[in-house]
Amino acid sequence: MDPVVTWVSRVAVAEGGLKSIIAALGANLGIAVSKFVAYLFTGSSSMLAEAVHSFADSSNQVLLLIGGRRAKRPPTAEHPFGYGRSRYVYAFLVAVVIFLAGGVFALFEAYEKFHSPTPVEDPAWAFGVLVVAIGLEGFSLRTALREAKPRRRGLSLPDFIRRTKTPEFAVVILEDFGALCGLVLALVGVSVAVLTGDGRWDGVGSAAIGVLLVAIAVVLATQVASLLVGEAADPTMENAVRAAIGDELIHLRTLHLGPDELLVAAKIAVPAERAAGDVVDAIHATEEKIRAAVPYDCTIYLEPDLRRTPSF
Repeated sequence: MDPVVTWVSRVAVAEGGLKSIIAALGANLGIAVSKFVAYLFTGSSSMLAEAVHSFADSSNQVLLLIGGRRAKRPPTAEHPFGYGRSRYVYAFLVAVVIFLAGGVFALFEAYEKFHSPTPVEDPAWAFGVLVVAIGLEGFSLRTALREAKPRRRGLSLPDFIRRTKTPEFAVVILEDFGALCGLVLALVGVSVAVLTGDGRWDGVGSAAIGVLLVAIAVVLATQVASLLVGEAADPTMENAVRAAIGDELIHLRTLHLGPDELLVAAKIAVPAERAAGDVVDAIHATEEKIRAAVPYDCTIYLEPDLRRTPSF
C-alpha cells in the first residue's frame, strides 16, 4: 500500500468519526429541547424520559470530542506511547452516562407514572415532536453508517460494532439506533395512553425506553472495557502485518495503543552468517513494509533471532 494512500485513509477515517459526532450532537441538541417543550405541554413521562435521553446523548458527543482532543497530546516520559487510549476512557464514560442518565432515569419515571398516573395533555405536541425527532435521528444514523462504511470492510453491522477499534462509531451508531427505537416506543406509549385515557401506558413506554438504554449501555461498556484492557489488531490487519514480514516471521504480537495506533512486536529469523549491518537494513525495510500495509500509526519492535530447527 502506498504510504500517501495510507495517510489519506487515516485522515478520511478520522474526519468520518468527527462528522458522525457533530451530526449526532446537532440532532440531539435540537431534539432534546423540542422533547422537553413537549413534556411541559403534555406532562408525558415518556417525553420526559426521551428529553433526558437526548440531553444525555448530547453530553456524550461532547465527551467523545474531549476524548478525541486529549488523545492528540504528544507522548511524554510518563506516557511514552501517547494518549490514544483516552478515546476509550471517554467512550466508557459515555456508557456510564447512558446507563445512569438515560436508562435508570427512564425506569424511575416509569415507576412514578405507575404509582401516580396522569393523563397525557395536548398530545398533538408529543406526536409532532416525536415524528420530527424520528426524521432527525434517522438522518444522524444515516450519516454515522455512511462515515463508518470505509472501516466495515464487508462486516455486518453487529460484527462491526463488536470488532471496531474506533469507539466513536460504535457509540454514535448504538446511540442513534437506541434513540430511534426509543422514539417509536414513546410514540406507542403516548398513543395508547391517549386512546385508553390510562396514563400508565405512558409509564410502560418510559419503562421500555429505560430497559433499551440499559441494554445498550451494557453492550457498549463491555466492548469499550475490552479495548481499555487491550486488544490485538483485527485478523485482517494482523494478516497484513504477517504478509509484510514474510517467511522470516517466527511469532507476532499486536496491541492497539489507540483506535489508529498499533504496537507491533515480532521475532524474525535471520541467517547466522548475515552481517549485523545487513540485519539492520533488513529490519528497517520490513518496518517500512508494515507501515505501508496497514492504515495505522505503527510503533514497531522487531527482534532478530535464529530460526530454531526442531530436534527429534
